[in-house]
Amino acid sequence: MKTRFSFLLLGTFVFYQPGYANAAGVNAGEQDSDLPAWASERVEPLRERIGLWVDGTSRSIDSFFGTQDSLDVDNESYLRISQELDWMEGEGFNNDFGLRYRIDLPTSEERLRLIIESDPEETQGTLAEQGSGRLTNDQRDRRTSTLGLDWLESRDKRDNWSNRVSAGVRLRLPIDPYVRFTSKRLWQLSDGPWQLESNNRLSWFNNEGYFARTRWDVGRPLSDAQHLRFITNVQWREEEDTLEYSETAELNHRLNERSALRYSAIAIGESASHPRMTNYYLQTRYRRDLHKGVLFADVIPELHFQRETSYDPRWAMSLRVEMYFQKQLAENYFD
Repeated sequence: MKTRFSFLLLGTFVFYQPGYANAAGVNAGEQDSDLPAWASERVEPLRERIGLWVDGTSRSIDSFFGTQDSLDVDNESYLRISQELDWMEGEGFNNDFGLRYRIDLPTSEERLRLIIESDPEETQGTLAEQGSGRLTNDQRDRRTSTLGLDWLESRDKRDNWSNRVSAGVRLRLPIDPYVRFTSKRLWQLSDGPWQLESNNRLSWFNNEGYFARTRWDVGRPLSDAQHLRFITNVQWREEEDTLEYSETAELNHRLNERSALRYSAIAIGESASHPRMTNYYLQTRYRRDLHKGVLFADVIPELHFQRETSYDPRWAMSLRVEMYFQKQLAENYFD
């Protein structure tokens, strides 16, 4: 199995290199796409048709609750469809289809914004379940769409704490009301290249209780193409009643305008009274913009050392394809 895994990983990386793509019949003149001409001719009309529908629907709802300016302002609504294949040594394969959306209604009020979205942060499970970014297939709970009002402060997080208060309901039966408070801050450290960002959330769902999470991210650019980050997460959910924490060292490397690599070393632990580490793992994530900021592919190999398996090394692998639908093409979905 490990031999087949190595060949699969090697073959996938080779396939995604631009030179191989052109040799495989991709139109060399299409510098923003790896797709052959026949595939591009089918993807573009589909992307434009659904993207216009997403944009038009959100602006129609916005004009009902807000003002006629909804036809002109920037709108960040989107729809994302993904297909993911996961493999973990000793557990076999898992194939998942994901759907995520966000309907943005920016003119409902200057600071009071109506938001409809799927997969809120509170429903994404434990830190171990969120874990590596390979588990972003939106399959943890398909009943997590929320409808709510966000009150936003106009303050810049680089100068002051930027706060947001939200209230609404989760769209399922029985109705699940929630209240949420989010606070963010960004500091430039000693006028140097290092930046420290804090992102904090406290929320309450009627059916699941309280949720608290704090994230501290310190990093600096190493060059125009490389960025180093150290990330600390601490999370507590009343439903689990366990304090969790994780430490991540991460090096992001942009290979070119359409490809990026991320190297990560992650440690995950739990419990405040009797702290213990439950998982260490190494991860490499290769992300490729296959077509014009619309179609993306990820290759994510991992090596895990888990407490439950006596820290014996176990390989994991994810292959993911994502397609975004919105009116304007995305400039950057690598972050």
